Amino acid sequence: MRHLKAHRKLGRTSEHRSSMLRNLATSLINSRNERIVTTLPKAKELRPFVERAITLSRQAQGLSKEGSEARVLHLRRQAAGFFHAGNSSSAVLPGKQTRPERTAGVAALKRLFGELGERYKDRPGGYTRILKLGTRDGDRAELAIIELVDNPREKEAFEAEKKRKSAAGKKKSSKKAKAEAKSDEADESTATE
Repeated sequence: MRHLKAHRKLGRTSEHRSSMLRNLATSLINSRNERIVTTLPKAKELRPFVERAITLSRQAQGLSKEGSEARVLHLRRQAAGFFHAGNSSSAVLPGKQTRPERTAGVAALKRLFGELGERYKDRPGGYTRILKLGTRDGDRAELAIIELVDNPREKEAFEAEKKRKSAAGKKKSSKKAKAEAKSDEADESTATE
């Protein structure tokens, strides 16, 4: 029986696997196109991992009452567990007070609770999409794209399609109007003869 064997091991130790999922999640959140290419099993494991983090940011967006700052902070700290913590110790030069650079995990958390939480505020789940690409040449591993849905690129394509359809509809209606006008002229010319 396969009790308590819910996830794929991906040929890695548990520490390596959790670190890899954190890196993939950070890459997906921080990517400019909001999509990454990886193997299909990794994408299938990444999907619930990332969606849990997005759900936490979505819940934080729903809390807008006074006195809910503590709850939002708690949700933010819970979501921070899905990304690497960043620079815990930095090299400080004597005599200079410097702040450590922001890491990708911190940037991902900021983007998650800023832009993505607002975007998915009304969406009850299903924040990612997996598209199969075929196999990789070197080892025949199945590749897949995992991407965030409702991304700006998708919205632009939808708006362009809508404009193209409306322009085509106007063109057809103008052709019909011209054809009707010609037929009316032809009717008038035959009526006057």
